[in-house]
Amino acid sequence: MQETGILNRGIGEVLSRMGHTDELIVCDAGFAIPLGVETVDISLAKDKPTLIEALEELARHFSVERLVVAEETRDVSPARFRAIAEAFGPDVPVDVIPLKDFRQRSRTVKAVIRTGDFTAYSNVLLVSAGGPRWYLERP
Repeated sequence: MQETGILNRGIGEVLSRMGHTDELIVCDAGFAIPLGVETVDISLAKDKPTLIEALEELARHFSVERLVVAEETRDVSPARFRAIAEAFGPDVPVDVIPLKDFRQRSRTVKAVIRTGDFTAYSNVLLVSAGGPRWYLERP
């Protein structure tokens, strides 16, 4: 029985299928997930778990090369924007795009993880990276 790492089997299955540059969205409870996009719903109740709690755990087990958030996240929920931007460390860039473009990209992600977060515009697209385990013969 698995007793360490991410215990949610749906999240584990999604992460095991992610390759370099694949995209995954972690979203709030109200995000309009497009039909047909694989969804792992981990919401239990209002703010259980929060988006940030989910990102903190993902950051322990999943490498990303960039984050993508909607302008509305930055403008309407600035504290949440800062927390998202810091979730994977200072070296991971954050792209800010119009909400309509974020919604468009949500149609082609590999999966969506839905949290119970009720903070407005608490949505982030994660672009998968190779991570620190990979090494180069020549930098």
